[in-house]
Amino acid sequence: MTPFGARLRALREARGVGLTELARALHVSAAYLSALEHGHRGRPSAGLVHQVNEFFGLIWDDAEELVQLARLSHPRVVVNTAGLSPETTALANRLAQDIHRLPPEAVRQMTAVLESLPEEGLRPAGQAAGRRR
Repeated sequence: MTPFGARLRALREARGVGLTELARALHVSAAYLSALEHGHRGRPSAGLVHQVNEFFGLIWDDAEELVQLARLSHPRVVVNTAGLSPETTALANRLAQDIHRLPPEAVRQMTAVLESLPEEGLRPAGQAAGRRR
């Protein structure tokens, strides 16, 4: 399940909206929404996120949160480590291999480390950034 999918399901359940009802209102198939919720489809389009925000009446911070969750919801991430250290490439490969085995606490700890890093523009000179596609 992706962050967007989890939030979409929580919104539906909290408001008592069925998958078919939401799909009809958004002019998509229920199968597509189900696939989004379960992480079997890539990121939703900006248009679909906007429609979801409108359907549920989300504004301000709640609407922006859904946009951010959609950006973080690509279930098949590619990490480009070209030009980075061998250790960085090894870490990326190890993470890809073992991510399914990480317990929730380890995921929280790793996320905390990443969130503590300076913003992209504040990276020290000579330190390249890996890119995600």
